[in-house]
Amino acid sequence: MAHTLSNARKVMNALRAGKLNYHVVEVMACPGGCIGGAGQPYHHGNIEILKARAAAVYREDEGKALRKSHENPDIQKLYKEFLGEPCGEKSHHLLHTHYFDKSIH
Repeated sequence: MAHTLSNARKVMNALRAGKLNYHVVEVMACPGGCIGGAGQPYHHGNIEILKARAAAVYREDEGKALRKSHENPDIQKLYKEFLGEPCGEKSHHLLHTHYFDKSIH
């Protein structure tokens, strides 16, 4: 995983040079990932605010007894009683995003 496009460039260059061997590379363009992204309160370039926010989120997550969605009994019940098989026809139709061209020609 690479945070920021400059770090993504370093990873891609290392891949091209044969210095890394990965099947998947995830790039998070925002510094620190989504926690520093556009959907978050504006931080005016103050990296300490981003670090404090990230620390709070990780601290909150560590204290949770249930941390994986696929182990959540409510989610398991939802699939068993309504959605059926994960990635099945019904769950795919209801839960997956479908992209389409919205441009005006």
